[in-house]
Amino acid sequence: GMERVLPEAFLCALAREISLEQAWRWQQQWQQRLLSSGGPELLLLLEHPACYTLGRGASLEHLHFDPEDPPAPLHRLDRGGEVTHHAPGQLVAYPIVDLQRHQPDLHWYLRQLEGMVLDLLEQQGLSAERREGLTGVWLEGKKVAAIGVGCRRWVTQHGLALNVSCDLAGFEAITPCGLPLPVGRLDQWRPGVSVQQLQQPLAASCCKRLGWSAVEWINEQTLRSWLESDG
Repeated sequence: GMERVLPEAFLCALAREISLEQAWRWQQQWQQRLLSSGGPELLLLLEHPACYTLGRGASLEHLHFDPEDPPAPLHRLDRGGEVTHHAPGQLVAYPIVDLQRHQPDLHWYLRQLEGMVLDLLEQQGLSAERREGLTGVWLEGKKVAAIGVGCRRWVTQHGLALNVSCDLAGFEAITPCGLPLPVGRLDQWRPGVSVQQLQQPLAASCCKRLGWSAVEWINEQTLRSWLESDG
């Protein structure tokens, strides 16, 4: 039959909470696809059940609990950055992109991830900001988005986590990203806002920032079938 014309990227918003292990496996598989055979890039949008993650070489002193007995599952990941907390009500975005198609510069990419959140908050009428020398997004002095990426031969994994309506109590057990700074969530400024409402606007901002014009939304089933096939 006719060859299907592939988009530059697939966008996949997951309709259920996805465990950190599952999302990590998907990211590694897609990263491997891009490294070995190219094809479309991918944006995963999801929520995680409560957990903590540590970047490469992250300091355990930022955990205010025994790593052998954590209040929620604790994972070490191959990304930069310190300890992060995930919980339902947080919008997590994982773009799996080949920076050689964009700009092979990790600092540029981190600024684009921050920019996606700044764009999104600007649409909500909120003026968020970056902090010199730090990675993330702040709103009125409270950190609302954490960012950490891993990269192999310019193909990325991990990404950003924006606090929308999540319980902030889980952050009390850590010094987020090694910074003793207050953490906030979007619904403190925009009551009633939900992760679902923000998925499409965040995807649109991601497309704009990464220059994706030909994109296709897929569901979990299609994602899985792509990951099971080799082409």
